[in-house]
Amino acid sequence: MNGRERMALAMQHKTPDRVPVMCQLAIGHYFLNTDLKPHEIWFTSEGFAEALVTLQRRYRFDGILINLPGRPENLLDDVVSIEETRDGELLTWANGDKTLIPWDDNAQHYMADGSDLPRFDFMSMGVEELDRLDDFTGYLWNTYHIPWLPGKKDKGPLTEVPDYFFRTIDLVREKTGGEVSVHGEVFSPFTHFMELIGYENALMSLIMDPDKAHALLDRLTVSSVTWAVAQAERGVDAVLMSSAFAGGPLLSPDMYREFVLPYERRVTEAVRATGVPIYTHTCGSIGDRLELMVETGTMGIDTLDPPPLGNTELADAKARIGDKVFIKGNMNSVALLQFQSKEQVIEHATERIRLGMPDGGYILSTACSVSPKVEPWKLELLVPLAEEIGRYEVG
Repeated sequence: MNGRERMALAMQHKTPDRVPVMCQLAIGHYFLNTDLKPHEIWFTSEGFAEALVTLQRRYRFDGILINLPGRPENLLDDVVSIEETRDGELLTWANGDKTLIPWDDNAQHYMADGSDLPRFDFMSMGVEELDRLDDFTGYLWNTYHIPWLPGKKDKGPLTEVPDYFFRTIDLVREKTGGEVSVHGEVFSPFTHFMELIGYENALMSLIMDPDKAHALLDRLTVSSVTWAVAQAERGVDAVLMSSAFAGGPLLSPDMYREFVLPYERRVTEAVRATGVPIYTHTCGSIGDRLELMVETGTMGIDTLDPPPLGNTELADAKARIGDKVFIKGNMNSVALLQFQSKEQVIEHATERIRLGMPDGGYILSTACSVSPKVEPWKLELLVPLAEEIGRYEVG
């Protein structure tokens, strides 16, 4: 049984040959553990695809998460210099802007005039003004600041996807030859909301101007649905909805029900209509909202952070929602960074397999991303362990 088949069965609550293994890696982990330059990974579809497949093969993971959209072809032609500094690669663009790509972290963009990156001026707008915007895509493209998505023709929310967005997906599918489960990622409407207007402004607006917050979330949902469905129709094996900020203590369960649940439900319904699984990634404390997350229509829940980053115990989650959704995660990301011995890693992963595997529907994974500086040897232990102790009796 190959990884793609194994993951498909786990996501359907059927029994694979063994517990699948698939961790999400921080972008900095690719920078530190492949031979590619950071700018090649961050700014080119070809570089990111190569990094994804290189580490999947090294760790023998059953799946790959493509968590950046493809980049425009020849994007780096606009770069006039690349300097290696102590802090990372420093790119200077033709317009004078600069991008610092730390050796172990996501890129940081700086405007040529020293001003802050522009934020969407949500706080000063009235609700009625949102419908008159004609230069707002609704999709925050996490590469560098640009006023318009290259290749986008229509005004307003993202209702059509530029073809280059798919480039990394196409390359990874080609490189893995149908043997590995390939997953796309889309920001949830609430994640877009937080990123677009700034975390403090976003949280304050939920209290001070909830009607306007709902109006913008409604608009952002259009963009989330568009990109999620486009990936499903392009051939990914699953879509992960990144809803990183929807856990506690940022949001109460009541606020989750009002500002997250109805909009994520629209995304899950649209993807499920294509026949492709969709699951949800939420960081932090979600032990008090597992059932609410299920109400969104998601088919799986990812991360399940244990203390200190969260409050989810795997046995409790399995008992409460394990018959409704598949579960991915719960390995302690902080502890994995701190472990010094093979025995510590194996003991921790063994307990996750023991608790998660009964009756299927469990994928062994770290909770949230693997830190950039987690040593590769620790991840190399996981698949052999699953092969040894995570096998199901298949009739």
